[in-house]
Amino acid sequence: METENLYPITTKELADKKAALAPKNLEAWRNFSKTVFEAGALSEKTKQLIAVAVAHVTQCPYCIRSHSKSAIQKGASKEEIMEAIWVAAEMRAGAAYAHATIAMDEMDKH
Repeated sequence: METENLYPITTKELADKKAALAPKNLEAWRNFSKTVFEAGALSEKTKQLIAVAVAHVTQCPYCIRSHSKSAIQKGASKEEIMEAIWVAAEMRAGAAYAHATIAMDEMDKH
């Protein structure tokens, strides 16, 4: 598959190499991530659905795979995941349109 060249497959060896380069940062990140995704005012499932949506907006293929899998493991249906993706699509498109105000402001100056 062509994208394998663009997005290398994550392996334990690659993960270990990254960890060795900044172990304290990685430990802090893992603790932060664990805390963020724990159930609180929002359920773990809801947090994973949010993460799926955000992953699509940021277009991170690794995050899309990871959080889609986690969402399913936390009980999300395929329909819920797809709805979350549509929310992300609307927000991204809406933001592009909303930012037209900046272009309009600049055009009005000239």
